[in-house]
Amino acid sequence: MSPRDIEIFRAVMTSGTTARAAQLLEISQPAVSQAIQRVEAHATLRLFERVRGRMVPTHEANVLMTSIERYFVGFETVEHVIRSLGSYRHGRLTVACFPALGNCFLPRAIAGARLDSLGIQLSLQVMSSREVQQKVQSGSADIGLMASEMSPSGLEHSIFSSLPGVIAMAPDHPLARRTVVTPADLQSDHFISLNAEDVARQALEAMLARDGITLRNIVETPYSITACELARCGVGLAFVHPIAAVDFIARGLVIRRLSVDVPFRDQVIFRPGKPLSGHAKLLLKLLRVQLDHDCKQVQAALKSRKSASRSG
Repeated sequence: MSPRDIEIFRAVMTSGTTARAAQLLEISQPAVSQAIQRVEAHATLRLFERVRGRMVPTHEANVLMTSIERYFVGFETVEHVIRSLGSYRHGRLTVACFPALGNCFLPRAIAGARLDSLGIQLSLQVMSSREVQQKVQSGSADIGLMASEMSPSGLEHSIFSSLPGVIAMAPDHPLARRTVVTPADLQSDHFISLNAEDVARQALEAMLARDGITLRNIVETPYSITACELARCGVGLAFVHPIAAVDFIARGLVIRRLSVDVPFRDQVIFRPGKPLSGHAKLLLKLLRVQLDHDCKQVQAALKSRKSASRSG
């Protein structure tokens, strides 16, 4: 059994048919079938059931695939290093970022940075905090931005931001007339919650529970940007990351300060023993400049009573 046979087996597992695997690898379908036969013969196991033209993997095939995926992750890491070395003079960087900052904040920062004039080529990959951690650990990303619920153990890390969460609502919501929202006010409407594993949500609910306050949860979402849009559309109140709310303020979203601070903490991570390049340090500096700018926008929105006056 050769490494090529393993690659063909993986292609069949991911595509579901020998025809698609052949197309993916640009080889003939008989060559795919022969490779699968060699793998099965070497393993002395039946790895696929043939059902209506599809290759349905057996339990043994799925176990084997788990080990093979680990092999390919290592191989893809090597490829990433080679690409990075090949384009090093161009300042190529791969940044993995969780959605609260990756979907709106990073595009704003990139737009204002003029990367071409700085000699930076950027690959921006938006994914869950868990995936960000894995990307940086494997060496597939140079810099990672993730939420605080993920442990940075084994990685170089620092706090990127620690900001009090804000209450988001539609412009005609009665609470828009306030400058500050109290925990008791949160019972006045349906509530849009972040996922149960979100650390900020857990801290908010623990604080409310001490006061005997229960939220009227109506929608749960893992993303602050989704919660912002739901709140803007009048679905209910939402407790969100303030930086995620910035793009929605111009579209009518109202944000208000909560009378108690419940922070969203974000961290920047990178691999130990691998000093950040000059381009990476420059990019982080630009991100912090954008963060400072966005924080000022958030503060201005929190002080504004323009939306509230329209409601009154």
